Amino acid sequence: MQTLDLASTSLRDVNATLQALTDASNATQWEILNPRGAHAIAVGLDAPVDVTVRGSTGYYCAGMNKHATVHVTGSAGPGVAENMMSGTVVIDGDASQYAGATGRGGLLVVKGNAASRCGISMKGIDIVVHGNIGHMSAFMGQAGNLVVCGDAGDALGDSLYEARIFVRGAVKGLGADCIEKEMRAEHLDMLRVLLQRAECDANPEDFRRYGSARKLYNFDIDNAAAY
Repeated sequence: MQTLDLASTSLRDVNATLQALTDASNATQWEILNPRGAHAIAVGLDAPVDVTVRGSTGYYCAGMNKHATVHVTGSAGPGVAENMMSGTVVIDGDASQYAGATGRGGLLVVKGNAASRCGISMKGIDIVVHGNIGHMSAFMGQAGNLVVCGDAGDALGDSLYEARIFVRGAVKGLGADCIEKEMRAEHLDMLRVLLQRAECDANPEDFRRYGSARKLYNFDIDNAAAY
């Protein structure tokens, strides 16, 4: 395993080293020491490498990730895995606001809780939160899956498009145009796979599914009060 220490190496140099890796690189296992809440750690990675961050991070950790697996052994600040394309990001602790925002692919796993706006404007990413999520999560979610093993805050799925939301616990309130939907066999199968990938032993049959009522796709005067 290759080691990069932020106590002695600048963040710019650490990221430049990781961003320079390619599919042909021999060094595929990396660890980052002494993150001490630094921002934008391990952003823009574009190779199938494993990076372990030993501690907690600031905002935008693992942003724009593609192909890489990034594991944070602590908690993460706002915007973790923002605009993620593919690969896997795992947070052992909690995640702050807008985790997985605008993510287009890949898997984000938060083993603690996630704060407000988790999965905002998600565009294909899969997000599994072992704990609870805050308000306005999956706001304008376009595609992908948000799985919540705990409770969800207010205005869940507000202005949702075609992203799917699965919640095991209580939902404080649904946002505009978000409704509970039937949990069919294909949803249980998909959820089972996501939970396994996220190393969560929750029972898929304990979850409820939420999605768009599809009434806000186009402006309709009869729905003006809902906008």
